Amino acid sequence: MIETFELGDVVEMKKEHPCGNKNFEIIRVGADVKIKCTECGRIIMLPRRKFQKDAKKVVKTKE
Repeated sequence: MIETFELGDVVEMKKEHPCGNKNFEIIRVGADVKIKCTECGRIIMLPRRKFQKDAKKVVKTKE
């Protein structure tokens, strides 16, 4: 479970996307978190609580 994350960070999720990728870029932060698959570009919106539970680690932070 990750606590600190910001807009533009790339996170690794526990479950992989159907395209086979586990890395997602955070594109919206609020009560819900919107993430975009870095492989195929699909966008997924998750409740913040579920996102924090399912994210393993921050792979790359925004510069």
